[in-house]
Amino acid sequence: MIQMSIPLVPTADGGLLIPAGHVTALLRGLAVDWVESGGSGEMRGDERTIRELAAVLTELADQVDVECIGFATEADESGAETPGADSPGTDDVT
Repeated sequence: MIQMSIPLVPTADGGLLIPAGHVTALLRGLAVDWVESGGSGEMRGDERTIRELAAVLTELADQVDVECIGFATEADESGAETPGADSPGTDDVT
């Protein structure tokens, strides 16, 4: 079972953000946990379905990474400040 602490970053308008690096780590961790649980018989379902669902989570994590890299690159090129760049726990956004 996965246990992790995910920091929440408050926004000026009262919203909460989760650093992207933590989101992708959670998605990838769930995928690994599903595959391991499926292999040990802890999870119901056939192994092929479990592997395919895990692959979807991994692909989603990859998409988040690509979007964040693209956003950070655009911000760097325009000289604009990346939102949350000075907030604690956001320096690991990928």
